[in-house]
Amino acid sequence: MNEDLKRIYEESGIEPRVFEYGMKVRASLEERFRRIDENAEYCQIKVLNAMRKNKVSQECFNTSTGYGYDDFGRDTLEKVYADVFHTEDALVRPQITCGTHALALALFSNLRPGDELYSPAGKPYDTLEEVIGIRPSKGSLAEYGITYAQTDLLGDGTFDYDAIAGSINERTKVVTIQRSKGYQTRPSFSVKQIGELIAFVKNIKSDVIVMVDNCYGEFTEPIEPSDVGADMVVGSLIKNPGGGLAAIGGYIAGKTECIENAAYRLTSPGLGREVGASLGQMRSFYQGLFMSPTVTASALKGAIFAANLYEPLGFPAVPNATESRHDIIQALTLKSEEGLLAFCSGIQAGSPVDSFVTPLPWDMPGYDDQVIMAAGAFVSGSSIELSADGPLKPPYNVYFQGGLTFPSAAFGILMSLQKMVEQGLVQIPDL
Repeated sequence: MNEDLKRIYEESGIEPRVFEYGMKVRASLEERFRRIDENAEYCQIKVLNAMRKNKVSQECFNTSTGYGYDDFGRDTLEKVYADVFHTEDALVRPQITCGTHALALALFSNLRPGDELYSPAGKPYDTLEEVIGIRPSKGSLAEYGITYAQTDLLGDGTFDYDAIAGSINERTKVVTIQRSKGYQTRPSFSVKQIGELIAFVKNIKSDVIVMVDNCYGEFTEPIEPSDVGADMVVGSLIKNPGGGLAAIGGYIAGKTECIENAAYRLTSPGLGREVGASLGQMRSFYQGLFMSPTVTASALKGAIFAANLYEPLGFPAVPNATESRHDIIQALTLKSEEGLLAFCSGIQAGSPVDSFVTPLPWDMPGYDDQVIMAAGAFVSGSSIELSADGPLKPPYNVYFQGGLTFPSAAFGILMSLQKMVEQGLVQIPDL
């Protein structure tokens, strides 16, 4: 064992028994980490080739203001995204404020009064409930006469194909599939599973638009949902594809008509994608995308490390310690409010920013329960950076994600365990 490493962990507040337990777990994961690195290399070359093909240059990093007409860097970046995701077109803008905004933009621009939005994968992420109108909110799809229907997953977390076949009707215009679990303990879907579902849906109604909420899933696999039939893939730049460098932004990649509709909704009819200044964000957008495959790999390693650390201590993990990964989120059932608070305080204490503060539950906009969030990030709310959050309700699940580097993610996870140990919520087994 590296005694220098052990010493600096101890000086940083990690007891030797916690450190030694963590190192034992890490040693067992070398082969899985090697496979993650291979996928990262594949995705890195995919991104690099898209940049080479589109002749990214220093000129692309120039800023624009005002209307943003003829923003060469912005327009080139959208071509790069389209090539990375193998789509006809893409919209990538700092004016898209977050993942929920990107999803709402894709939905509002491609649905019309009288249409129906359908989810064959159960309830969507909490913040979309008000967008759809499941929970009443100003300006929801429901207020525009757009209805919503869903089919819940089967008990084993798979799609209920019989019920789906009976639910798609002549009014079904957009089918939405959420790749990641969100605040649920169901499995996240692989690209293969999503492709099978898309094929099934389009066999029933060929002209339906399939939108995949791709948040947290980009570059965790060699291919994306757009490679298996999705008409739109949607995500946030302060998650995987921003690589921890993008300070804001979102993307929609997909069919030309869908992207044009989104552009006219983002700005104005008659203006579309021609306006929208880059405001000095282009360098971080390009560099973040370039870094994204390796940053995502670090986050994946952190998630797997967390599952393998906590599951033997009696805390259920979704995905479990051995399952394959299709997004960067790791859910852990901590069983008590004290456990949830201790875990999040450890993640906060192990962060590079605001490590000295204690996270507290609060009434976060878009959620119907108090939420505790630990996020000592360089970019506020950046989910690709080390963070953890969860609703303050039984069974007290925490959703851990991110880590710009694996060493920083590992440190934060061990600090969370240290806080649990200090409060007598867990005991480290004899090694």
